[in-house]
Amino acid sequence: MSAVLEVVGLSKSFGGIHAVSNVDFCVAPGELLALIGPNGAGKTTCFNMLMGQLKPTKGDVFLKGERITGMLPRKVWRRGVGRTFQITGTYQSMTVIENVQMALISHHKRVFSITSYATRLYEKQAMELLELVGMPEQAQRACAILAYGDLKRLELAIALCHEPSLLLMDEPTAGMAPSERIALMQLTADIVAQRGISVLFTEHDMDVVFAHAQRIMVLNRGELIAEGSAQMIRNNRMVQEVYLGGGSLFEDQTLDEHAGAPGGDQHA
Repeated sequence: MSAVLEVVGLSKSFGGIHAVSNVDFCVAPGELLALIGPNGAGKTTCFNMLMGQLKPTKGDVFLKGERITGMLPRKVWRRGVGRTFQITGTYQSMTVIENVQMALISHHKRVFSITSYATRLYEKQAMELLELVGMPEQAQRACAILAYGDLKRLELAIALCHEPSLLLMDEPTAGMAPSERIALMQLTADIVAQRGISVLFTEHDMDVVFAHAQRIMVLNRGELIAEGSAQMIRNNRMVQEVYLGGGSLFEDQTLDEHAGAPGGDQHA
């Protein structure tokens, strides 16, 4: 089956600094793909080019065969690409369900309806999305008083409002407690399985990456240096040098534990 996302020779330079250099990869339908690397590796820069926030210096991005290179973010979004960010960006003065309704109103091009009547628009669809992320009982709560983990789940519901075929998640578990990280990524994996959405995510928590990613890519100084399964990445000598100066990412016993279930709070 054709790739949902295809990236060819993607590069971005800022003066003499090469933030991303000649990156090639594909995301398959229904795939949960991790893009990892140390701080400053170029992960967020890569995401920003995929979503249209940055224009590549060179290279191309194709979504389901259509060239979207340099397209404005709202046009990329309209074509079925959702995104969550490291720092959540909800309307704090609104309730949980109102935040989801706002995203649905935008998706259905009903922005002219942002009046008192707007609170009655797409209530059913909003509640269905909140049920999907496990938050129906919090629908009427103000976002300003939500726990950070709940804000992350709400952001996921908002990102799903326009039924994306591809979801970009930039460090989705950043700032969360270990148990919350595990729960959020399990939720994401379940949604991928249920809806067939492709997900490309960046993450520093190796427990999360090894437990949930179907495939892993490693970016270092703007270049892809490795790609493969969790075990292949774990045993890759170049990846070990980048992360730990030559040591193994995990002991064999730890890997065996991760093959069954995620746990712990070890970061790369």
